Amino acid sequence: MVVPFRALALAFRLVALVLIATGLVRILGLLTPSPSWASLTYYTVLSNVLCLVWVAVLVWTTARDLRRRGTRGWSTPSPRFGGAVMEAITVTMLVYLVVLVPTTFQQAGDYEPFTLTDNLIHIITPCLLIADWLLFSPKGTFRWTDPLRWALIPYAYLLFAFTWSALGGTFGGSRRYPYPFMDVDAHGVGGVALWIAVLTVALVAVGYVFVAADRLLDRLAARGDAGSTATPGARMPRARPQRTTCMARAASVSDPVSEG
Repeated sequence: MVVPFRALALAFRLVALVLIATGLVRILGLLTPSPSWASLTYYTVLSNVLCLVWVAVLVWTTARDLRRRGTRGWSTPSPRFGGAVMEAITVTMLVYLVVLVPTTFQQAGDYEPFTLTDNLIHIITPCLLIADWLLFSPKGTFRWTDPLRWALIPYAYLLFAFTWSALGGTFGGSRRYPYPFMDVDAHGVGGVALWIAVLTVALVAVGYVFVAADRLLDRLAARGDAGSTATPGARMPRARPQRTTCMARAASVSDPVSEG
């Protein structure tokens, strides 16, 4: 299903843009005398930057379409790329909740999880991207091969992180590895490879959950449309109605003049 109201989508996306930007400003310390640019070497921060850019594109596209095409319709320029961004930031949330927070509680240190900044970049931003997809992105567009493609984003970061570490670079100013599960000195090559394999399986599984949900929501919406057009009191035929994607339905409610 898609909520085909661009004004509502624009309002939601503007709020999302402000919240994502707030999280980045806080984690990078942009309002302090000494910003923490070294934080840009972490996947968490880079994935939030990716979300900021994507949501900014959504805001611009929605505002443009609202002016040119009217209030009804959807404004997501590339739903499948949006799925890749959603998957990338979902990785941030899952690794934080399943790996990093439990590790923090097991080790000594002054770091405290679930602060406002942590919640913004690890939990709120992922939830905003998922909500935007659920409410304002056309369904029926994801392919079963997409989760494998989406995994290239975190794998690109792994390549960068291990290469940077091998060249003598540090993370956060002093750490050789950005995350505990990537610490080859502590876990060995085999241990790190096992961690990556397990997280890869989880990552791809979450991607397939998104694909399955995308197709299920599209089918439910198609059945709802078929039911709403049926004559009251008439029996529905047993044959499955022709499948209509949310993209086609949303396009049909757009201003026909602007489509020319």
